[in-house]
Amino acid sequence: MEKAILATKIGMTQIFDENGEVIPVTVVEAKPCVVVQKKLEETDGYKAIKVGYGEVKPNKVNKPIKGQFDKAKVSPRKYLREFRVDDVDKYEIGQEIKVDIFKPGERVDVSGISKGKGFAGAIKRWNFNRGPMGHGSMYHRRPGSLGATDPARVFKGRKLPGRMGGKKVTVQNLEVVKVDPEKNLMLIKGAVPGAKKALLLIKNTVKNNK
Repeated sequence: MEKAILATKIGMTQIFDENGEVIPVTVVEAKPCVVVQKKLEETDGYKAIKVGYGEVKPNKVNKPIKGQFDKAKVSPRKYLREFRVDDVDKYEIGQEIKVDIFKPGERVDVSGISKGKGFAGAIKRWNFNRGPMGHGSMYHRRPGSLGATDPARVFKGRKLPGRMGGKKVTVQNLEVVKVDPEKNLMLIKGAVPGAKKALLLIKNTVKNNK
């Protein structure tokens, strides 16, 4: 990836463009990420940078994690993440990555943990159709036949009731509408995964926009 940053989801709102049309946007707060470590091809087998994000009390960080921050001479952060980057040399230990690396009009991919919805049936989880609701039907919201009977087992990947949400989701090719470096805010068109205050990874899109 060329550039990426960690952020916190604030919530959704709407703004108006110069033509007076409404644009639904998600507001994210992207405080500076600090570079804690550089991964090199010669020593680690791949190129990446490890960054810290978010405020945390020093006594909330265990000794192995704290040692990484101490080695980089950086105050502890709540989250540690690695970014695969094309050019590691342009980053230095202790350098801050701020929200202004993105500009309005750019396209980004946003990753986060989706909202957990608990245990859900096949209709809610997979959009199955329900059966007749008459009293004599005896078949209303059940998942239905499980397919082949000869193996006497359920095949992996079968769409069944189960825990819904709470998984990593990436929404691709979203437009950056506005960037406010002074307040560390970014407005992204459309919805992004996760609940309010959720951790997000924002990076340049892998889609070809030509």
